[in-house]
Amino acid sequence: MKRFNTTGVCIPEKHYMVDLTDRVREIKKLVDDGKYFTIIKARQYGKTTTLSALEKALCEEYDVISIDFQDVTGIDFVDEYGFVRGLAGALCDVVNGTAISASEENATALNKMAFQNDEAKLSDIFRILDSICKEAQRPVVLMIDEVDTAANNQVFLDFLGKLRSGYIKREKNPTHKTFQSVILAGVTDVKHLKRKIRDEDQHKVNSPWNIAADFDIDMSLSEPGIKGMLDEYESDHHTGMDTGEIAKQIRAYTSGYPYLVSRICQKIDENLVPEVFGTLSEVWTVYGVDEAVKQIVSEENTLFDSVMGKLINYPELKQQLRRVLLRGETIAYVPDNEEQKQLKMYGFIVNHQNSVAISNRIFEMRLYNYFIGESRANEELKQSAAASRSIFVNQDGWLDVPKIMDHFIREHNRIHGENTERFVEAEGRERFITYISGIINGTGTYSVEEQTRDQKRTDLVIHYHGRRYVIELKIWRGERYNADGEKQILEYLDYFGLDTGYLLSFNFNQKKTPGVERIQIGGKTIFEGIV
Repeated sequence: MKRFNTTGVCIPEKHYMVDLTDRVREIKKLVDDGKYFTIIKARQYGKTTTLSALEKALCEEYDVISIDFQDVTGIDFVDEYGFVRGLAGALCDVVNGTAISASEENATALNKMAFQNDEAKLSDIFRILDSICKEAQRPVVLMIDEVDTAANNQVFLDFLGKLRSGYIKREKNPTHKTFQSVILAGVTDVKHLKRKIRDEDQHKVNSPWNIAADFDIDMSLSEPGIKGMLDEYESDHHTGMDTGEIAKQIRAYTSGYPYLVSRICQKIDENLVPEVFGTLSEVWTVYGVDEAVKQIVSEENTLFDSVMGKLINYPELKQQLRRVLLRGETIAYVPDNEEQKQLKMYGFIVNHQNSVAISNRIFEMRLYNYFIGESRANEELKQSAAASRSIFVNQDGWLDVPKIMDHFIREHNRIHGENTERFVEAEGRERFITYISGIINGTGTYSVEEQTRDQKRTDLVIHYHGRRYVIELKIWRGERYNADGEKQILEYLDYFGLDTGYLLSFNFNQKKTPGVERIQIGGKTIFEGIV
């Protein structure tokens, strides 16, 4: 029976996975066109799985040399001789495995480089590679995974320079035999690595990989693709799930980040029955997806260790992200900003309409917990909420949001009632999110709808025991703006199929009357709170 996989390469015969046929077909077009390119994506974004599927597709028309730089030890990158020795060893494995055809002379030369000759140079191994390309009956494609292993070494830049030289010779002389295509895969964008072209000219630098074509193929998993994977699972397990609805929810949480998609499915399939749900039929629901996400947001794993660790290295961007998430500020996306460039490369942020945005909702939720956890500014509010959390759950086990709003208003005004208008306006929504976290921590999760995260309003969605509660947080700007807010939350309730919503306004009018009021509009109920 197949399983969901979150470690290593996914194999169609062993694992439930999204069909990569269309993606592989798009990449193959680049190979057919003779392009050299780099697949740059964050950790656990499906690069190795894609390369594996691509290699199978290419083998029908090409000889494929596929190597992994993780098989070349770190010491091999110290100098040119070590690098050639390690690379020759990796190529020996390919040749001896009959993945490509090589003359006995070339095979012998590679073995000698790998195990006997300690002074072979890059030029020596490239003469062998050129000979292999010349002898081959079919065009030869070179694929290298995990290029990050070598990216910080000068010898790797020299290696890229040799590949570049062969490419240029081929372009000038079509009869020159070299690789049909070269594909590098990793996290670091080697296209921007630079080297000196002439030692005597200290000012001229050039990229040894500036011949690479742009790689614009979407590597995220689409909603239809996720549905197809779930359809296969459903045909094996007959849970009765609505695969389209579940795929939609998974995509909404992950934005198609491959590891997170598989991790949600893996959690549902392996970890929630019988601990949380009685059967697979009960767990493969929207509630089950929420529960899986709740566990993922609080777990330790290699992906979060890698991503969250970047905040320590880039404290300035950390503060930018805090302002984006908790204050509703818009931070311009600047492609030349080193911090933003690095975190985009690591999959942490994306360019959303020329503004910095978190790449997916799970990362965002993890960040909210991180920022709130390290902040001491609203510690008293958080402790107050946590101490009273039991009174905010009614006898049916659901959240009593009007009571939460009422207690928050009283506690907020007790603690912060003397603060200036400007200070409260900047901090208000952060305080309510902090208060909510103290109540639902460990039991539910919350997220902020990205299309409404600005300095005028924020739609906070609480996920608690399979139910959703939509709370619009806004700054009071008069009756007309408040009426617009009521209209907006009604539209949002229709979107979620809910009958009850909540509106919390931070009002700095001295004549305000703090409290919570119930309003009936058509068939919808809105609880409006005034802070």
